[in-house]
Amino acid sequence: MTQGERRTPARRTVLGAAGATVLGASTALTAGTARADEQQAAGPARTPGRGYRSLPVPTVIGHRGAAGYRPEHTLGSYRHALDLGAHVVEQDLVPTRDGHLVCRHENDITGTTDVADHPEFASRKTTKTVDGTALTGWFTEDFTLAELKTLRAKERIPGTRQENTLYDGRWTVPTFEEVLRWAEEEGRRRGREIWLHVETKHPSYFRSLGLGLEEPLAKLLRRYGRHRANSPVFLQSFEPSSIQRLAKLVDAPGVVLLSGASSRPWDFVEAGDPRTVADLVTPEGLAWIASYARGIGPTLDLVIPKDANGRLGTPTTLVHDAHAEGLILHPYTHRNENAFLPADFRKGTDPTAYGDAFGALKRYLETGIDGIFSDNPDTALLAAADLAARD
Repeated sequence: MTQGERRTPARRTVLGAAGATVLGASTALTAGTARADEQQAAGPARTPGRGYRSLPVPTVIGHRGAAGYRPEHTLGSYRHALDLGAHVVEQDLVPTRDGHLVCRHENDITGTTDVADHPEFASRKTTKTVDGTALTGWFTEDFTLAELKTLRAKERIPGTRQENTLYDGRWTVPTFEEVLRWAEEEGRRRGREIWLHVETKHPSYFRSLGLGLEEPLAKLLRRYGRHRANSPVFLQSFEPSSIQRLAKLVDAPGVVLLSGASSRPWDFVEAGDPRTVADLVTPEGLAWIASYARGIGPTLDLVIPKDANGRLGTPTTLVHDAHAEGLILHPYTHRNENAFLPADFRKGTDPTAYGDAFGALKRYLETGIDGIFSDNPDTALLAAADLAARD
């Protein structure tokens, strides 16, 4: 079956519903998740999985929730992503000192929590080298879960997303187990599977500290019935060895994340593997990825490179080549603000103002990608509906 034959019917049959979801998005739902003892008494929801091929194409993934509107990686951000119609919601996982998995984009929580306002933790500020980069701040692996729960989440880029600061302090840092319970509750409330896109952050670094991510993640996935090939979850990492390790523990589909072409995955650096991302996006590299994963998550620049002026150029063959190996593509990251858009889709000179996000999304979606990570899932859904209407 050719790429066009596989994708066109999917767009026509599912994106009408996606557009309707955006136009008729539900209002915000009440916060909170079931208590652990109540959840265990009732038993986790076990909705029959239909597998990732049943998702709408293109799939809209709420990047860190709905990070364009709420502080990232909070239950409020995840819930808002669903309310806006996102098909999948992303979580990034890092560990606490006592081995709990929590949802933060980075283990450095200086910019995403109010930790600097807590004098009792002033002595925890330190400098560490994570994946070759020196960072100064506060780190999750230096806190127990009980200590971390005394902190409140806040907007990561307040200069760009000033309105998001309204929600500073409203939510705590969620554990991944809390998110799994929340997803089950939301699934019952909304009458559908709640899909998650779960990333292991800096897995080699944490394994060197005795805080390996894959084993506790697999244990939680099994506990909540999300370990099967058709479970509503993707497992992703910038380190291919993390996805290989997970593939031996659970059957949930893995996705290898790919950054700039000249970069090397950190596990490659540590292992002395000379391959770069440019090597991994060749047909040979993609065939190797397909031997243990079901998809790739490339930066959008690997799909359509920018020229020296920051304008979109000609698409690469990555979409075609990945599909030839049976891999799906979930590139990252769409955002509405000028600062994050290609130069030819910016409007005005204010980097925090919205640019022509629909124009940029049209170019990316027309390449045939299977989905896209978006800080603004409502915008991405409307762009996907526009594409479906033209087919």
